[in-house]
Amino acid sequence: MASHHTLRGDVGTVHRGTFDAAIPAVLTIQPGDTVDVTTLSGNSEDIPPKGSQFKLSPEHENVLAKVPRGIGAHLMTGPIEVAGSMPGDELVVEIVAVELTLDWGWNMIKPGMGTLPDDFPILRHIHVPIDRERGIVTLPWGLKLPASPFFGVIGVAPPPADGPQTSIIPRAFGGNIDNKNLVAGATLHLPVFNPGAQLSLGDGHAVQGDGEVCVTAVETELGGTLKVSLLQQTGIAHPWAETPTHFITMGFDEDLDKAAAFAVREMVTLASRVGGLSREDAYTLCSLAGDVSVTQLVNVNKGAHVMLAKALLK
Repeated sequence: MASHHTLRGDVGTVHRGTFDAAIPAVLTIQPGDTVDVTTLSGNSEDIPPKGSQFKLSPEHENVLAKVPRGIGAHLMTGPIEVAGSMPGDELVVEIVAVELTLDWGWNMIKPGMGTLPDDFPILRHIHVPIDRERGIVTLPWGLKLPASPFFGVIGVAPPPADGPQTSIIPRAFGGNIDNKNLVAGATLHLPVFNPGAQLSLGDGHAVQGDGEVCVTAVETELGGTLKVSLLQQTGIAHPWAETPTHFITMGFDEDLDKAAAFAVREMVTLASRVGGLSREDAYTLCSLAGDVSVTQLVNVNKGAHVMLAKALLK
């Protein structure tokens, strides 16, 4: 029988900025179990000023005060040990539900970063209200955007030989993928590099466009439900994903052309395997019916992804 667990982001369950096989698990689950998770968002420089209408949750205050920073910027809940998982296995993370849990979010423009690093020389943080019931984000000039929440960071511990890795740069272990398609109903497939896999997540986004061009989305706290399963010894080496209607392959590289080429090559391989197509036919299908998109341009390793309708491979 599968079990259901709860893991709230707080002191003792949140680590900051680093993926590392040496970080001990805060929860152990069995393959097939579900977990209700909450995540936090924002370091001390990102939070609203004193006197603002926007308040920190007690958990957020505790973590900022008591949990030391890591290499990168993100607050991540976990790691979650998946019992029995071993290097070479494939972790299947079904995102059953994602919900807004805070009435505000934040966005940043940071000089020297983003897609236009030299165009905006002044640091800007804005804090915006979120109507959780209606799922609406209201921007300072009055524009209302429908929320589409997802976890920007989902990843496992990197290979032990790689040592600690920043949460900022997405790699083969996943991490800061920032793919806006990973909403409720999507499933992320991750390679396992360590016994237990050591799954962590965070970087909640209320809404984000492909590219995330100014450095951040509307960052916020989120709650979600994950169902975590295991496929043994599939040998996948890189994350891929699926929605109810589409397969998604992804590439990460400092060179966007290389990231896109990797994502296309991965989709050619997947389409060949799933659809029984020759590689030539799969490549043609990707050109005719696949969509290549920029995932994000701001995480050192840029991201590209390819989406292909599942119905085309039946």
